[in-house]
Amino acid sequence: MKRLGTLDASWLAVESEDTPMHVGNLQIFTLPENAPETFLRDMLTKMKADGEIAPPWCYKLAFPGYLGRVLAPSWKVDKDIDLDYHVRHSALPRPGSERELGILVSRLHSNPLDFARPLWECHIIEGLENNRFALYTKMHHSLIDGISGVRLLQRVLSTNPNDTDMPPPWAVRPERTRASKSDEEASVTAALAQAKEALKLQADMAPRLAKAMTRLVNSVRHPEDGLTAPFAGPVSVLNHRVTPQRRFATQHYQLDRIKQVAHAAEGSLNDIVLYLCGTALRRFLLETDNVPETPLTAGIPVNIRPADDQGTGTQISFMIASLATDQEDPIVRLQHIKQSTRKAKEHLQKLPKKALTQYTMLLMSPYILQLMSGMGGRMRPVFNVTISNVPGPEQSLYFQGAKLEAMYPVSLIAHGGALNITCLSYSGSLNFGFTGCRDTLPSMQRLAVYTGEALDELESLLLPPEEKAAPTVAETKKPAAKKKPATRKPAASKKAAPRRKTTAKT
Repeated sequence: MKRLGTLDASWLAVESEDTPMHVGNLQIFTLPENAPETFLRDMLTKMKADGEIAPPWCYKLAFPGYLGRVLAPSWKVDKDIDLDYHVRHSALPRPGSERELGILVSRLHSNPLDFARPLWECHIIEGLENNRFALYTKMHHSLIDGISGVRLLQRVLSTNPNDTDMPPPWAVRPERTRASKSDEEASVTAALAQAKEALKLQADMAPRLAKAMTRLVNSVRHPEDGLTAPFAGPVSVLNHRVTPQRRFATQHYQLDRIKQVAHAAEGSLNDIVLYLCGTALRRFLLETDNVPETPLTAGIPVNIRPADDQGTGTQISFMIASLATDQEDPIVRLQHIKQSTRKAKEHLQKLPKKALTQYTMLLMSPYILQLMSGMGGRMRPVFNVTISNVPGPEQSLYFQGAKLEAMYPVSLIAHGGALNITCLSYSGSLNFGFTGCRDTLPSMQRLAVYTGEALDELESLLLPPEEKAAPTVAETKKPAAKKKPATRKPAASKKAAPRRKTTAKT
């Protein structure tokens, strides 16, 4: 058996009927030229015929009951995996639109995984318009995080469109170059050794962790310093109880376009992502007169996995930043976000890398306790919304000769946090995945449209007309309404049509 690390085990501990803790990835492919009608059926048959199932795909819980996975979380190898259960073939009514694809993925992502089996599913979806198909894969967060998931799926793909003898995703194991303590056998001796080492590390890092927590406490007393603390955000419509059903929407932009705006704003790409999300949320809340007087805050996962570590599991820390949703002026809003993220980065960088896991557990323990105690969504949230940006492959990739056109992350939500926005870069584009609670956030898909209008507005404010990025073919399918001279009005007051239509909205 293989023991789970503390952070990995926490995702199992907070799993509930309303809050399944799995994450997913939606990949959209174009069929190869002259592909036969039976291409996908033949591909699926070949994939299932591959007898090898590599870690972590072959892992299942040693003790799948609630007490077992909370008190003794550990993996064991399943030597008799039923691929007909884990790998499924679905079809959209031809020609299936991306809206219909989004409806199907929303339904698939709402279904919990079976804890008596390895915690993953793979769905091949045919019938998508323009000669395309989709591959939706979901896996429990205790097995994988965003970075390791993208790296694992990337190893399945090829940069060569002529490669056709390719293994299925579950036959490819991660390349691990660093040993992990969680890879040790689940024995009493190993557990005692790990506990001893953890206590020693905590003793060594205690002064640094104490200083970090003191900085957060002081930031509550002195918010003008710019560091955003846990529980600083207000209670909003995003922060109530959630139900099991999910809604999923997507949006994507050319990466160069966002980088150009970031350069003009003297900020980072992440600053612009937070600005687009914050501005879209402000407009979404303005429409129902629900904008809090204090700014919404974002919990931002930060990758702490070494660059040469291709392993799975969760290796993230968190920082919290303001979305400045209380600021009406777009430029002022952007400046507040830039200051907040700069302070959050400085705060995190003062900690040694060895202390980041302990710091993450200290920072997230109130959140985990809220969920485990049933208080999530019933009290002030640790932060209002999760927003993350995952770097993906820079080159165009192929699977069995089919070109990968886009990749969208499908994430998890929990009580007290009814919305998750995750971005994934791929081959010159930035792909947004919006995952929300179907009942708590009706019409959530409008957020995808509003990010596009927020980007249009920011371009008009920061870029001279001759410097604006040329729109792509996809962005010019619909002629945009003629723009008025730029003014610094809030995004909610704009009426111009978005430059990029929402895809896969439900």
